[in-house]
Amino acid sequence: MIELQHVHKAFGSNRVLRGVTLTIPKATSMVIIGGSGTGKSVALKCILGLVRPDSGLITLDGKDVTKGDRDAFLARFGMLFQGGALFDSLPVWQNVAFRLLRGSLKRPKGEAREIAIEKLRRVGLKPEHADLFPAELSGGMQKRVGLARAIAAEPEIIFFDEPTTGLDPIMAGVINDLIREIVTEMGATAMTITHDMTSVRAIADNVAMLHDGVIQWTGPVAEMDASGDPYLDQFIHGRAEGPIEAVR
Repeated sequence: MIELQHVHKAFGSNRVLRGVTLTIPKATSMVIIGGSGTGKSVALKCILGLVRPDSGLITLDGKDVTKGDRDAFLARFGMLFQGGALFDSLPVWQNVAFRLLRGSLKRPKGEAREIAIEKLRRVGLKPEHADLFPAELSGGMQKRVGLARAIAAEPEIIFFDEPTTGLDPIMAGVINDLIREIVTEMGATAMTITHDMTSVRAIADNVAMLHDGVIQWTGPVAEMDASGDPYLDQFIHGRAEGPIEAVR
């Protein structure tokens, strides 16, 4: 469904992506792993068109993502941001229904609220949470609100940027289970960026490791531990010694 072909992106002298080639099949969950600063978020932004690659091609259903109706293109995506990125001046339900209250997906206010409350239920929150403000929620609850917002418009494709960052292990497990369930139920195509290997094993169908600007290894999550790739092996086991140099 999504394909990157020899994608390059540099910021000045910093060559972040150096020929990324990756295929994400329809209705599968791809998790991209790699050290900090390896270009995972840049790759995601290139797919969304927030950053334009210097060269290479990115396609969605075989069509160049840089061409065509921009609003229609973005309407196919949902996004769970790393920090939640909730609007602190809006109540929870308006955060969830943000896309349904404006633009091409606009619904009547009452209908948008009903959809928001239903999505909140889907992520384990109650209707009474709908009129609270983000500051009145715990970190885990805020992450659930972000997940409810990501699925509110029934997107075909959902991106998850470090979905368990800042959460305790139990809440991280809850979020991982929710993501897996929702992606399966919706038949959505998912792309996740994470350092959390527990998340990788819980969420992924396929894994890609981005290192030094290229995809170092990609394959089914079941083959990850026996890949034989020294870079991947060092990363997934958190070893200080290996081909990946730790910044000291």
